Amino acid sequence: MPGVEIDRSTLWKRARQDKHGNIPDPKVAEKAKLIDELQKQVSEGKVRVDGSKDVMTMALGPEHLGRLRGVGAGISPRQYFNLPKPQRVSFDDRLKESLRVLLQEETKKMEAKAKEEALRMEARTKQLVEAEREHFLSQLSQLIPNFDPGMLKQRISQSPKNPMSSDKASCSGGEVKSLHYEDDKAKNGEHQQEEEKEEENREKEKEEEKKKKDEEKHDDKVNEVGDYSNMEAPSSLKSLCRYVETTLLPEDKILEFTIDKEVFGGDRETFLLPEDITQFAGMEEIGATVVAVYMRHLHDVLKQANMCSMVGFIDPATVSANSGTIADRSRLVVARLQKTDGEQIFMVPYNPGRHWILLIVRAKKETVYFLDPLPGQRVVDEEAKNIVNSAIKIYNTHIARTGRKNVIWKTLSGTPKQPSSVECGYYVMRFMRDIIMDPSLGFENKYAKGNQEASYPQEAIDEVRNEWAETVFQFIK
Repeated sequence: MPGVEIDRSTLWKRARQDKHGNIPDPKVAEKAKLIDELQKQVSEGKVRVDGSKDVMTMALGPEHLGRLRGVGAGISPRQYFNLPKPQRVSFDDRLKESLRVLLQEETKKMEAKAKEEALRMEARTKQLVEAEREHFLSQLSQLIPNFDPGMLKQRISQSPKNPMSSDKASCSGGEVKSLHYEDDKAKNGEHQQEEEKEEENREKEKEEEKKKKDEEKHDDKVNEVGDYSNMEAPSSLKSLCRYVETTLLPEDKILEFTIDKEVFGGDRETFLLPEDITQFAGMEEIGATVVAVYMRHLHDVLKQANMCSMVGFIDPATVSANSGTIADRSRLVVARLQKTDGEQIFMVPYNPGRHWILLIVRAKKETVYFLDPLPGQRVVDEEAKNIVNSAIKIYNTHIARTGRKNVIWKTLSGTPKQPSSVECGYYVMRFMRDIIMDPSLGFENKYAKGNQEASYPQEAIDEVRNEWAETVFQFIK
């Protein structure tokens, strides 16, 4: 049968059968019977074959040096069994391995030093807080007659860890008044009772006033829920904001969802906060999860166009600044590159700190493209360079390729430029959209220096925002 590999033990038996399928030689027939029994045990999983230890070797014994039974002349054991040639480790490889180990050790030392510095800073902060507290107690002693600092220390120690979590706790001086009353009570009990009663009345008035203000705020919120007609945003985004105001905020909820593993190579459990949505609607700064949601939409576009084998994505939350060590982030990039056939490009939105850029990694050509929406001469972040350079070198090792000495970095400065300081994330999302909408992936020529540096019209950005909002609606159950 075409495409079916025939075991050499079967070929060996057939070569010794007559035209009726019988084996005349009793000794050979006995070996053939043993082969049949071993083949049966292999098919049932009772016996395991591994490389040169196959059914033939088990039945007839090990091969003689340089030849192989049952496959004809001229075929060596190494050719048939695909055995690897003995590899000699070169001096360069040993040097690279030594450098790798040295780099790991230095990284551990740096991390330990950083942790030690953080602990030292924490201890220093505690000292400063303690000094401030003592100064505060000293001032109270001067202001309040017969003030006992021990009483306040005891109350402080009994206070909740997070007084901000309850509207009953306050640092507005209530505790100091209480101490003052306790001191005066021994001197003038009746006057103290009157003051306490007046204080209770004032507290009631404050509570009633607060309640009235809260009701007014609630009424304002109710009015705001339906007041999105004048918002400068796509209708889908306005509807999403209404969902935030009517469902997420009143019920103190967040929007939890999963981005399928085919988008970033693994399932990503994540969530959007209400402010993520409202800030996106208001064209404010955006975070990695917001960008990742749009990349999920772009993956759906690639699927419909049968382009998933051409373009892939790397999760911005796993590679951007403060997402882990450079080594950890490089390994995550390598894990994605290994799933390419060599021709696929990978888009990597990267945030070095309060700014979004786009990296496009073409592993086969050992080339990385750098797209920055800010105007002027932009320079690639060194940390981003180290992450991607290391990843490509590790990738070369996995595919047994020597590779170039240095990875090629190309700055595509002909991209549209953001008009102010907050649109970078929206522009990076639009870059990715424009690139995949061209089946030829001709982004290198499109964004070459001098081609276009004007800003996107707001309609182009709103197109992205509309698609983002429609994607988020898919997560709402």
